[in-house]
Amino acid sequence: MNSPSDLTTNRIRHAGPPLGPVAAAFVLLFLAGLYPVTMFGGRPFFPGPWESADTIVSFFQTRATAVLICAALHFGAAIPLGIFTACVVSRLQFLGVRAAGATIALFGGFATAFTMLASSSVLWTLARPGIAQDRTLVQAFYWLDQALGGSGFSVPFGLLIAGISIPAAFSNLLPKWIVVAGVSLAVCGELSWLNLVTPKALFLVPLTRFPGFAWLIAAGFALPNTIERGALGTGAHMARSPFA
Repeated sequence: MNSPSDLTTNRIRHAGPPLGPVAAAFVLLFLAGLYPVTMFGGRPFFPGPWESADTIVSFFQTRATAVLICAALHFGAAIPLGIFTACVVSRLQFLGVRAAGATIALFGGFATAFTMLASSSVLWTLARPGIAQDRTLVQAFYWLDQALGGSGFSVPFGLLIAGISIPAAFSNLLPKWIVVAGVSLAVCGELSWLNLVTPKALFLVPLTRFPGFAWLIAAGFALPNTIERGALGTGAHMARSPFA
């Protein structure tokens, strides 16, 4: 529903939840899920792929509760990410974006949310009684989780960022620094598939993930949410940020 100020200035507001808080909810849930399995939640903490099989198995045998909490929070975090994806694509289309980038963002965001659901389900399985006592099963599920939560997250997440950044750049919908940062993060995300080939590329996953979280929140708050009444559906971008 349009506010009086929008009516007097002949502007239409996008009908949808505010993107910034939705992005923040996703990030907070994800980071909260990391807390119990990192050094902040106690030792031993989540083993990296460079750790020995004994270290990996020992972690899941001794920290099942922490793994369960992590899995539950990351499963929950996938929901606001999916909502953000649907809403940001709707917002881009509302603002006149007709390029394929918006659809690429839709694919990337939904794929990221799906891999989060799958990865957290694998972690949940590893936390079940009796699973951690089978060394072979633990290692199989661990490496599956590494694939889903590593490159399986960062590659489609990079597509989400690219699908927002590039159309926004052509339509002048985001500040230049957000666009440049977004394109850089998207490139890192796509290159992170090399992690499946060589462990030396592992750094690209967190390099995409954590700066990407900050980018998602910044873009969510900066993307305009109103448009000139006469420009609706014309492809024009006479838009205004909610903080303009």
